[in-house]
Amino acid sequence: MLTMPKRVSTGLLALALLMPVAALAQEKVVPQNRQEMQLSFSPLVKQTAGAVVNVYAERVVQRLNPFAGDPFFEQFFGQRMPNRSEKQSSLGSGVILAADGLVVTNNHVIEGADDIKIALADGREFPCDVVLKDESVDLAVLKIKSKEHFPALPVADSDRVEVGDLVLAIGNPFGVGQTVTSGIVSALARNQVTTGDFGFFIQTDASINPGNSGGALMNMNGELIGINTAIFSRGGGSNGIGFAIPANLVKVFLAAASQGKTSFERPFVGASFDAVNSDVAEALGLKTARGALVTRVVEGGPADKAGLKPGEVVTAVNGISVEHPDALGYRLTTAGLGRQAVLTVQTADGQRQVNLALNTAPETTPRDERLIEGRNPFAGLRVANLSPKLATELRIPAEKTGVVVTDVTRNSPAARLGFEPKDILISLNGTAVTSTKGMETMLDDDPGFWRVEIERGGQRIRQFFR
Repeated sequence: MLTMPKRVSTGLLALALLMPVAALAQEKVVPQNRQEMQLSFSPLVKQTAGAVVNVYAERVVQRLNPFAGDPFFEQFFGQRMPNRSEKQSSLGSGVILAADGLVVTNNHVIEGADDIKIALADGREFPCDVVLKDESVDLAVLKIKSKEHFPALPVADSDRVEVGDLVLAIGNPFGVGQTVTSGIVSALARNQVTTGDFGFFIQTDASINPGNSGGALMNMNGELIGINTAIFSRGGGSNGIGFAIPANLVKVFLAAASQGKTSFERPFVGASFDAVNSDVAEALGLKTARGALVTRVVEGGPADKAGLKPGEVVTAVNGISVEHPDALGYRLTTAGLGRQAVLTVQTADGQRQVNLALNTAPETTPRDERLIEGRNPFAGLRVANLSPKLATELRIPAEKTGVVVTDVTRNSPAARLGFEPKDILISLNGTAVTSTKGMETMLDDDPGFWRVEIERGGQRIRQFFR
């Protein structure tokens, strides 16, 4: 049981309320007497709680009749056993970050929803629109359908957050109603927390439970430092290990939504990275096994033009240390598109700095997306020509070329044969597949026997179809 941080937090809140912001930033102290230990968080909660909302997402799910298509049951029951549809509801939290009603929450809170409502702390409900969402960073921006002005939470610089700082978490755990918990920042730059490709979280011991997702993690100045996203739990409840997406990434995402972007694009590096182990650190003269090891560089890409080479280690971005490859991706994303980042690189010959241009991935080959039709095993595949831009969207290595499956029509021949999105088609009957147009031409020949080779998750798979 971590009881001391809770007592410390009470005193420091009072100091935060009584001292000027500048003075608080210069000096952080522990409670000095009993009176300081008995002060309250309530003034800060009253000031900020109105900007934290509940997010209700409702989706319609089709429940398939297990006997549909069975001739025996259809003979006796006809159409009296149709497929059923039912509504499923989920509950999360959100934070108002603009007075015109822009709300930030987690993507997983609203994913697949047909109807979304926002409930304010005072009980009023509003419909809303999805402005921008992204699965890879697990963020979404909603716009409340109302012309009134709403209380908004200011956003802090999350790079100024330190381990040991006091925090409040506000959300709606288990649907019991708005709840405030307190704790400290337990760690920074945590990765391998979720299954997505984003891995840079603030860790806190403030109690976070299901329903807190999308809620606010707040400092003692009443500013947002993170969006509560995940917990480490064996039984579904809080074990004092919660994770929040840093506010600096939220700022970049909110800016993209405010600019009318339909997708969230991150800088295209044109290189692959791996974690630094002790052997690499020793070989390069690093004191600790930290940084991002360059494992592959795409010819002609930004990393290649900057002079990065396999075997080198990126240790910092714009002077801020990089703990692991996920931290490198975070630093480049929050640096902003259209700018240049200064990378500190450790090589066998010493340390140097390179300038990396931060631009979106190019679509070097038109994607020419096509739906495969006709009497062949590939009917139902939606395929496109690969380019760095499409590869980035699908979260596959940027150097991949050829034709990729972007979607598979349900119950189609291709679906029954087991094709999946992100499958890269390598060859048909021994002939390389280089474009969607060329693939359709191959299918027109209809040899009656198909030998196909695909790449899935880095593995080559060969199949034969008639």
